[in-house]
Amino acid sequence: MDLETGMGMGVGRQFSRKVAVSGVITAGFELKPPPYPLDALEPHMSRETLDYHWGKHHRTYVENLNKQIVGTDLDTLPLEEVVLLSYNRGNMLPAFNNAAQAWNHEFFWESIQPGGGGKPTGELLRLIERDFGSFEEFLERFKSAAASNFGSGWTWLAYKANRLDVANAVNPLPKEEDKKLVIVKTPNAVNPLVWDYSNRRAEYINTFMEKLVSWETVSTRLESAMARAVQREQEGTETEDEENPDDEEPEVYLDSDIDVSEVD
Repeated sequence: MDLETGMGMGVGRQFSRKVAVSGVITAGFELKPPPYPLDALEPHMSRETLDYHWGKHHRTYVENLNKQIVGTDLDTLPLEEVVLLSYNRGNMLPAFNNAAQAWNHEFFWESIQPGGGGKPTGELLRLIERDFGSFEEFLERFKSAAASNFGSGWTWLAYKANRLDVANAVNPLPKEEDKKLVIVKTPNAVNPLVWDYSNRRAEYINTFMEKLVSWETVSTRLESAMARAVQREQEGTETEDEENPDDEEPEVYLDSDIDVSEVD
């Protein structure tokens, strides 16, 4: 059984693409390796786990995505845009699941580190205490959400509307009422429950929080997400007023300049 849960703040970053010798970007995404040796997370996550989830699952998502987008309008776009456009206002195109899971997995590998876990510091800790009451209350809420995730899925700590929140999703979170993809780049993922923990989900979640999560990465993503939110607020006030009547709640997109509500 797989538990793919998540925690964090993400901002714009490009998925790896194959680059020809001439420096011209060619079609197709690459499988990017984790930013540490495959055995670096032991004993908390084994090399066998990374070999399987990165070397097989993640690889399959990337390879299938490349097959699905070759020769299409999605072929030369960054992965984030492929995810948004293939979501297609809730009428998902075939490439969506592979694109979203390829993004999720790369995001996850960057969200854990050798010697991780513990307690965050600085602005991240301040916002956690502001929005959840205390770090301990945040841990309880996050672990509870991850434990309640049915089957495979992702649990996200997300920064949206200038606040931190926790939510579960199979893929990046859609907003059903208006079919907009609200969260794509604002989570920091907590991922696989597999060989190391069998069906011991609670043990995996505790180990992730105590030994693996990279609070450094989460803090960096939070800083970028907050800066982008401020920039959007400064640059988009007039546009948002026009696009959102008084009786509609404005959406704050921290993840992409593309609004899928505009995609046919």
